[in-house]
Amino acid sequence: MKRALLWFDVVATLVLVALAVRYGPRTAWFYAGLGLTAAAMPFWILARLQLGRSFSVTAQARQLVTHGLYTRLRNPIYFFGGLAYFGALVALQVWWLVLAWLAMTPIQILRIKREEKVLAEAFGAEYESWRAKTWF
Repeated sequence: MKRALLWFDVVATLVLVALAVRYGPRTAWFYAGLGLTAAAMPFWILARLQLGRSFSVTAQARQLVTHGLYTRLRNPIYFFGGLAYFGALVALQVWWLVLAWLAMTPIQILRIKREEKVLAEAFGAEYESWRAKTWF
């Protein structure tokens, strides 16, 4: 059950996509949002799979993952997950939800900073070396 809950955000995004397909007006926003979600979603899922058991909701230092998408990006889950979720909201065209998503961005940045601190403390020079070679 706990493992299934870790995929809640992906499932929630897919529910938003389904709602957009069912109820969203067929405008340029609809197609742009679905396109963004379709482009980002596979990378989001891949990042989650590559992180494996190191994925957690709270900041923890189980293992430093530096392969796959993590070769170039420090936070592919935040990056591609954020794009996928944003795209689904744009496709749905409920603009106050898009604004709420934008308002949550600073919270995500704080989460990233907290995770970076935990990883730096746990993995020291190895983390700093990897961090210097990656973006976001």
